[in-house]
Amino acid sequence: MRLIIRDDAAEASSYVANYIIDRIKHFNPSPASPFVLGLPTGSSPLGVYRILVEKYKAGVISFENVVTFNMDEYIGLPRDHPESYHSFMWKHFFSHVNIHPNNVHILNGNAANLEAECVEYEAKIKAAGGIDLFLAGIGEDGHIAFNEPGSSLASRTRVKTLAYDTILVNSRFFNNDLEQVPKMALTVGVQTVLEAREVVAIILGARKALALQRCIEQGVNHMWTLSSLQLHPHPMIVCDEDATLELQVKTVKYFKSIEQVALAQGFEQILPSKIRTGNGRAVAPQAITIDQVQSPTILAPQPTTSRLLRPVTPAAEYPVRSVSPDLIPDRMASRLPDPERFVRRLTPNPEQQQQALEEHQERKPKENGVQNGVHPAAFVSSMPHVSSVPSAARVRAVGA
Repeated sequence: MRLIIRDDAAEASSYVANYIIDRIKHFNPSPASPFVLGLPTGSSPLGVYRILVEKYKAGVISFENVVTFNMDEYIGLPRDHPESYHSFMWKHFFSHVNIHPNNVHILNGNAANLEAECVEYEAKIKAAGGIDLFLAGIGEDGHIAFNEPGSSLASRTRVKTLAYDTILVNSRFFNNDLEQVPKMALTVGVQTVLEAREVVAIILGARKALALQRCIEQGVNHMWTLSSLQLHPHPMIVCDEDATLELQVKTVKYFKSIEQVALAQGFEQILPSKIRTGNGRAVAPQAITIDQVQSPTILAPQPTTSRLLRPVTPAAEYPVRSVSPDLIPDRMASRLPDPERFVRRLTPNPEQQQQALEEHQERKPKENGVQNGVHPAAFVSSMPHVSSVPSAARVRAVGA
């Protein structure tokens, strides 16, 4: 994880825009091998788009061989509506650069079959060879794209219900009328974002400071989908000072210090290999088998979530239980090496015990029985009771 901190929103936007330009130029895209760029909407990337347009007009960069995929779109909002993300992108970026309209991909929120639209969108990303760099903005609750809190970290492009907080924040674009704000949208999934070769998130303002803190200083949590970037091999977050208000001082100093050390050593970022960024990729991206465990590569990145959070159906998610073997009666004696030595039991058999008891009862009257013609019972009854004959100790006790 790289955290780049700049003084204000203008400097942060400039850093991101120049970073994207460097990536495209280093890639040296061609019609046969275009640079695939994922793009967001909202207020955060506006400064980035403005600088990219300025650089294009200055002849610094060309978008002729760039293919774009946008993150999301409202459901039910006409494409020509001023607040649709189609209108947003053409207004702030596409209409000002030389990108080919056929290279622009935005989800259709008015499709007859929304589920089919999502599946087709994923297929288009795959056909393009995957996304080389995904630029992302976030919401105040830490959502990336429209992956609201509680979204699956293995999610793909799908229909998503918007959270009330998101509707409330976006109402500023709809005359602050909550009834006009769409309640559902199409969005790329968390897994879709993580499969990009690079992810760059821009976070501006104090209102998003808590989300940044949860992403940087705490663990991965589906309630803060931005935190999923911890699972990506090449994530970078660019923010302004206001967005760091919830971070610990030592955290801010740490990320600033490592950036300064890297710059002093002439090292800012490891540029991807030519296989990844060169014109005319040497090897076409290959599909990754989920069950095949291997390290992520630049050519075919495989984020951790693709192994830990497998997108399978619930019916196939759990393994089939093994059948318990039949129980076989067993005696401990059968396990002894020489059972003949232990044939005799250490304790008498119940039959022997009963026979011995009967014999004992038969002998007892004879041993204590009639002596000189007196029956034992009569002999006992003729004797004075023990309690009636005080012992010497008892007499002494009474006398005392």
